[in-house]
Amino acid sequence: MTLAAEGARRGPLDPRLLRRGRATLAYLVAGVAVGSLTAVLTIVQAWALASALGTIFETHTLGVLGWAVPTLVAVFTGKAVLAWLNQWLAHRAAAAVKSRLRRDVLAARLADPVAAEPSTASVVTLLTQGLDALDGYYSKYLPQLVLAFTVPLIIGVAILTADFTSALIVACTVPLIPVFMALVGWTTEARTRKRWRVQTRLAGHFADLITGLPTLQVFGRARAQAQGLQRSEAAHRRETMGTLRVSFLSALILELLASLSVAIVAVAIGFRVVFHELDLTTAFFVLILAPEVYLPVRQVGVHYHDAADGMAAAESAFAIIEGAAPAGREPVVPVEPPAAGVRPGQPDLLRIDGLTVAYPGSAAPVLDDVSVQVRRGELAVLTGTSGVGKTTLLHALMGFVPAGAGRFLLEGREANAGQRRGRIAWVGQNPGMVNGTIADNVRLGDAAAPDDEVRHCLDLAGGSSLDPRREVGDDGEGLSAGERRRVAVARAALRVRSGRADLLVLDEPTAGLDGATEASVLDALSGLGATVLAVSHRPAVIARADRLIPLSPAG
Repeated sequence: MTLAAEGARRGPLDPRLLRRGRATLAYLVAGVAVGSLTAVLTIVQAWALASALGTIFETHTLGVLGWAVPTLVAVFTGKAVLAWLNQWLAHRAAAAVKSRLRRDVLAARLADPVAAEPSTASVVTLLTQGLDALDGYYSKYLPQLVLAFTVPLIIGVAILTADFTSALIVACTVPLIPVFMALVGWTTEARTRKRWRVQTRLAGHFADLITGLPTLQVFGRARAQAQGLQRSEAAHRRETMGTLRVSFLSALILELLASLSVAIVAVAIGFRVVFHELDLTTAFFVLILAPEVYLPVRQVGVHYHDAADGMAAAESAFAIIEGAAPAGREPVVPVEPPAAGVRPGQPDLLRIDGLTVAYPGSAAPVLDDVSVQVRRGELAVLTGTSGVGKTTLLHALMGFVPAGAGRFLLEGREANAGQRRGRIAWVGQNPGMVNGTIADNVRLGDAAAPDDEVRHCLDLAGGSSLDPRREVGDDGEGLSAGERRRVAVARAALRVRSGRADLLVLDEPTAGLDGATEASVLDALSGLGATVLAVSHRPAVIARADRLIPLSPAG
């Protein structure tokens, strides 16, 4: 089913927003109450105006203004307060739902962080300006949708009690607006989804261009990429202008249809007043209320365009959330009894049994029925030729890639990816860094660590020359590869020393370090008392290992 068809099936209110955002349901309940009060005040307003005008025309005096003006002032004040309350509730609901969706999208992304789709640029676009478009959905479209249900119903009953003929005309013409609104909405939805795809593609193109700019510059192809970027930008501009044209034309159609419907009611009332079939006060009352019946329904169509961008972004968010495999639910295969030499009651800290990992599109698995045991307190090193799957095994342990088969046990108990990551201090080949200082990056291991502890962990990691106050740019800008690795090892050491982890998982932890620094780092890791599972080709690391775990090519 296409996104457009799926959106059409779900209707104007996606039930997933109700399931994932309790604020939406609370807002709908409050919105019905506010909309009902608004409709009642509109009836009071119409009655006060109609009574005042009818009395003035009959008596040719202005004495009725003594009560009519204060009544109208009170009504207008009440409607203003209700409108403010409705907007306040809408913005709170939007903030709560956006926050929940962003957390869910991030959780889904972290469950499979090395997935190729969606791209990082697409996720960033979605989490920023994409989901921000839900503000229009909650602050304009959804409030109007609630008013379109409550106001016409209550005001229609008021017109029915005053004049059956006018109520019949209203009942016959009001359904025309949703029909035309649906026709316009299908076109708008298709254009908006197309514009969202173009916008996402533009964001991805720009992010890829920035990432590859050094390489393009080396080969003299940087300027050539400007043409592709201009074409993407032009496509985005065309789709945006096309969506705006549809929006303006649809608003014109709905305004014209509502105006003609009110005109029919007005003409019928005019003839009946002329032939003395209807008194002036009732005529004024119906004429004042008639546009109020069509207005909320008409405004739903107008504000649908405010919702379209937000709903397109919400569809993308739900696609990521619902498409992510639940973290840590790797398939389970039967396991053999514990290996010889492992005493009952003292299970290995980490045991991996029957692990099989295959990448999409690959003819053969990278890892096929691999088993690993790591005892508490030892340094275990994975060895083997490049491409044999050492890093893939660590990624599977961390839950970065899904396991086709196998299971992971911590101290004899099966643990999902979330439980495993909760006990692991991880240092990858390309450690991630955040914008801030070196100390900020080290404190990702323990946010409450004091300055002296940060300094101590940097020294343990061979970073005695690194100043914790030194600024670090996005993705470690300003640090060399060796410095980034030292900061990452310090961060992992801090996580272990704070008691938040007892298993160090390291991928080439001493790459880029000289012999003396490497020896000091290995001494520091041994002194932490943690269990270590590492991938390394360095002779010094292999020589220190308590256990060597050789991997051979699958198949």
